[in-house]
Amino acid sequence: MSTTLIDSSVASQHSAEVRSGERFEFGENWRAYLRTLDDTKIEEAVASLRRMLRVDSLEGRRFLDIGSGSGLFSLAAHRLGASVTSFDYDPSSVGCTQELRARFADGTDRWAVMHGSALDPAFLASLGTYDIVYSWGVLHHTGRMWEAIRNVLPSVAHEGQLFIAIYNDQGVWSRRWDAIKRAYRANAASRVLVGGVVIAYWAGRSALSDLVRLRAPWHSLANYKRNRGMNAWHDWLDWLGGYPCEVAKPEAIIFEVQGHGFALTNLNTQYGTMGCVEYVFRRTGRVVG
Repeated sequence: MSTTLIDSSVASQHSAEVRSGERFEFGENWRAYLRTLDDTKIEEAVASLRRMLRVDSLEGRRFLDIGSGSGLFSLAAHRLGASVTSFDYDPSSVGCTQELRARFADGTDRWAVMHGSALDPAFLASLGTYDIVYSWGVLHHTGRMWEAIRNVLPSVAHEGQLFIAIYNDQGVWSRRWDAIKRAYRANAASRVLVGGVVIAYWAGRSALSDLVRLRAPWHSLANYKRNRGMNAWHDWLDWLGGYPCEVAKPEAIIFEVQGHGFALTNLNTQYGTMGCVEYVFRRTGRVVG
């Protein structure tokens, strides 16, 4: 397996942000998630790419995974036939992606893993352009979301696709959730207290929803992996701890990206909930203002 170099200056900045409490250690959460990974979750990730990109195969396509996290969706794109470039700002996430490449695609020449930042235009420019640029639930955690969105747009080739997911702006409820996140991050005791209350609330709400729908309690949690191959526990920890964090209304994202020569081709909203809205755009060169 080839070795991925960790950029010491980027790693130092990341470590400083973690120590100061400005940044959640996403990579450590992903490392724990990988212990739960199985073939069914990988198949669900592959299916979600097919569904949102409206393709059966990515054979011959170039795929850029910005903020690769666990590496699951880089693996999914690789299995669909794409030549994949993955990068993440968190060194532990880079390590997770390397681990998946070693476990499922050792020796491949179609998957490169790198360390870098979506806030570094020079780094992004050095990677060239791609048929598919993918960044799910990442750009809103950079601390400068709109800058990050604008930075990644030039990475999309003409007629290429941009697939991003951004937290939905719920107005007052988003501000309340921001306060909960801040309380959770205050200290170890608050993480136990706030985390216990919020996770119990989520679990209880999920069980109640199942009962209302005449399903067995915990049906939704037992089948959570159908949600892009994810795991409820690690998603909850990611959401509670995930900082910095910004939100946006769908129309704000759509108008911004269309203003740079893209057309919206697929959309998955969250019906007013706190989750991520998924957007797929195609680069047309025609500016819609």
